[in-house]
Amino acid sequence: MPEPASARKGGIVIIRIDQSSAEPLYLQIRTQIIAAIARDDLKPRMQLPSVRILARDLGINLHTVNKAYAVLRDEGYLVMRGRSGAMIADPADTLIATKGEAAANKMDEEIFALALAHRARGGTKEDFLEHAAQQAGQAFIETSSTTKTEGAE
Repeated sequence: MPEPASARKGGIVIIRIDQSSAEPLYLQIRTQIIAAIARDDLKPRMQLPSVRILARDLGINLHTVNKAYAVLRDEGYLVMRGRSGAMIADPADTLIATKGEAAANKMDEEIFALALAHRARGGTKEDFLEHAAQQAGQAFIETSSTTKTEGAE
């Protein structure tokens, strides 16, 4: 199996794609950028590689990267600045805060749907909350072994 392609920025691997995965490439990019923001590897107003450069580095079509960036923009994670390219959105910005409210509503809907599905399979509220707490713990864990590469800075 071939090694997943990766792209680096400032000594940090921000994207690793797996061509053999069932998950679409643009969603792999989206998920990994969101994770890097959550880990604080990517900070507000940090510039991302251009669509062309990231596509070249990953060896994929530039329209795939463009779609990932557009989805991230629509969800409030990125700000597109014409020729300046994409940068990480600052949650303090008014427009981003509005998108954050919409995202919170969407999260509530998705959690509710998961809870209903769990209950339909005979699961209990306590079991659901335990699993949810475990996943939240994983999402908010402070990692000392982030994706920073050795010797790069």
